[in-house]
Amino acid sequence: MPPRRPSGAPPAGPAGEPGGVRPAVPLDDDARGRLLAGAHHDPHGVLGAHHVPGGVEFRTLRPFARSVSVVAEGLCVPLFDEGDGLFAAVLPLSEIPPGYRLRVAYEDAEPELDDPYRFLPALGELDLHLIGEGRHEQLWHALGARPMTHEGVVGTRFTVWAPNARGVRVAGDFNYWDGTAHPMRSLGGTGVWELFLPGVGEGALYKFQITRPDGSHSMRADPMARRTEAPPANASIVHASHHLWRDGAWMDRRGARPVHQAPFSVYEVHLASWRPGLTYRQLADQLPAYVKDLGFTHVELMPVAEHPFGGSWGYQVTGFYAPTARLGTPDDFKYLVDALHRAGIGVLMDWVPAHFPRDDWALAEFDGRPLYEPQDPVRAAHPDWGTLEFDYGRREVRNFLVANAVYWCEEFHIDGLRVDAVASMLYLDYSRGPGQWSPNEHGGRENLDAVAFLQEMNATVYRRCPGVVTVAEESTAWDGVTRATHLLGAGGFGGLGFGLKWNMGWMHDSLEYVSKEPVHRKYHHGDMTFAMVYAYSENYVLPISHDEVVHGKRSLVSKMPGDWWRQRADHRAFLGFMWAHPGKQLLFMGQEFAQGAEWSESHGPDWWLLDPSYAAEADHRGVRDLVRDLNARYRATPALWERDTVPEGFSWVDGNAAEDNVFAFLRYAADGSPLLCVSNFSPVVRGAYRLGVPAQDTVWEEVLNTDAARYGGSGVTNTDPVKGEAVRSHGRPASVTLTLPPLATVWLRPV
Repeated sequence: MPPRRPSGAPPAGPAGEPGGVRPAVPLDDDARGRLLAGAHHDPHGVLGAHHVPGGVEFRTLRPFARSVSVVAEGLCVPLFDEGDGLFAAVLPLSEIPPGYRLRVAYEDAEPELDDPYRFLPALGELDLHLIGEGRHEQLWHALGARPMTHEGVVGTRFTVWAPNARGVRVAGDFNYWDGTAHPMRSLGGTGVWELFLPGVGEGALYKFQITRPDGSHSMRADPMARRTEAPPANASIVHASHHLWRDGAWMDRRGARPVHQAPFSVYEVHLASWRPGLTYRQLADQLPAYVKDLGFTHVELMPVAEHPFGGSWGYQVTGFYAPTARLGTPDDFKYLVDALHRAGIGVLMDWVPAHFPRDDWALAEFDGRPLYEPQDPVRAAHPDWGTLEFDYGRREVRNFLVANAVYWCEEFHIDGLRVDAVASMLYLDYSRGPGQWSPNEHGGRENLDAVAFLQEMNATVYRRCPGVVTVAEESTAWDGVTRATHLLGAGGFGGLGFGLKWNMGWMHDSLEYVSKEPVHRKYHHGDMTFAMVYAYSENYVLPISHDEVVHGKRSLVSKMPGDWWRQRADHRAFLGFMWAHPGKQLLFMGQEFAQGAEWSESHGPDWWLLDPSYAAEADHRGVRDLVRDLNARYRATPALWERDTVPEGFSWVDGNAAEDNVFAFLRYAADGSPLLCVSNFSPVVRGAYRLGVPAQDTVWEEVLNTDAARYGGSGVTNTDPVKGEAVRSHGRPASVTLTLPPLATVWLRPV
């Protein structure tokens, strides 16, 4: 086929010269076709300005333009129209004019623009090396959309990892969502594509137009987008943070005490429904004050990363680097975290590296082939949620997730990550039957790649982010979830390196116990004591989370048997037992005031129960007052948290009183000072109930009683100090006799 000839009248020569401008040698059909199809790996090699024999060749791709001229100091030269939006010419110049621009004439406008194809790559060699190695711990600085000044020009650098793509283009509201004019260049063998677009700044909407291996096209949101449109829209948004942090005092002291030796009581919150309709900034005016008043040390936010379906509660993430736009901008979310910190409240957030949804504009087969997910579709499919699992064995995918964990901690000052669904990551046969999974290289069921990923994530977060804690939602007996990664266990694995682990066994067993009628509880007594058999195998959190108050499981108070008074009494007694039990505490919103209905993300907690005009308001306020006092007493009592994870911090007084439905134990601080906790899960008052105590402690006072009248109880209390007697009981040389209120927990300390 003969070369394509340029059309149009010969252009005028450079200013001050009689001519000398000539058509450029036309692109060969292969290069032209790949460029127009978005399948050219090096558009900078054919677009922009290049030295050629006899001058400098300029070529640009501007669809829908009527004409294009090169503009520089003392120079304004129109280019030849080569068709299909291509314009080119050779100018008789010895050097490329520094800072030249393009004047592009459309039907209704004639803007003067910097040429994106005159710039060197805006991504450094070190960044590319670290990306290739899968070791870029601040990956968000290298990939995604970053406003910047490059070679003296203000614009945005776009970068994306898409190694299987034949080509990638940037499309956005700045080019009418037609990426034809903005193909990206491939940067070596890293799979990274890059383009600096002058004049594009904060707030611009964009996506990547991927040319897949089969030549088809797909419009994709940026996996590294730091801001997104509010769902159901799904474009990425160019973002730069302008938040000025004011939480320096919090950040300086947050790591002063190891978390497992510190008070740690958590209020779990679904931000979108805590007070429906509030933005991040409006939440900042209300949530910190509420949590501080109740005395919780931390909040745990259900996932805030962007997700398309609100009914997933955030657990099916498409924007791993972007706080959900439903409630505001990333800086608005920082404002909320800042406000919580300044109120003295730590911020944990749920983090979901176990899976991602199949939306065709997000991560699934991102560049036309499995990329973030395993190649084998059976292995990639998560059996429970219709989603895809990550390929933890691919270093770039592992880097994407490890850097994401660091990102939330460094950029948003998050104090802890609660990692969702860890068990589904650890086992190759998780929710899979025979023939649906393949063993690892040793013939076992452990997902060795996931183990390595979790170890790397934890080690990296703890190294880079002092004072941050990672928490595993791990529902099996995997050995060493909170053991250091370098310490081998009996199975030959190093620890996973988490700081804390949710105690799902305690949660299931204890809720099973309190759901029984008191007359039947003696047959389930072991449900309340069994957790102490393994209490020191990990560093535990005792969770009463959102999962336990939805989908027909009933709210916490509604799990309790009997009439409304008994339900509330059991509810209060259970919380008193929970706050004294070894392990940290977590309570989901609404349960602090005994909400009777299950939680729904559509309307959140039933705040109307606390309206003074409601007849039963005092019942709910009483439970909330108890939670406030539990937290205050807990924080003031080192025996309840200082030796939380070692056997020396706990001792049964009587764990076998099944016939009485009574549990009694001592907690000890590092200096040996004790707290006595006694729970009576019978609806009867037990008078003169003898319990053994340490000999040296002669007088005890009641510091908390869940049956107090101000909490809505019957008011059976031990009002006077209780003197120890030299009467041997429960293997101890001294004892006290107490009055145990019905369905209640009491705490006592030495005077």
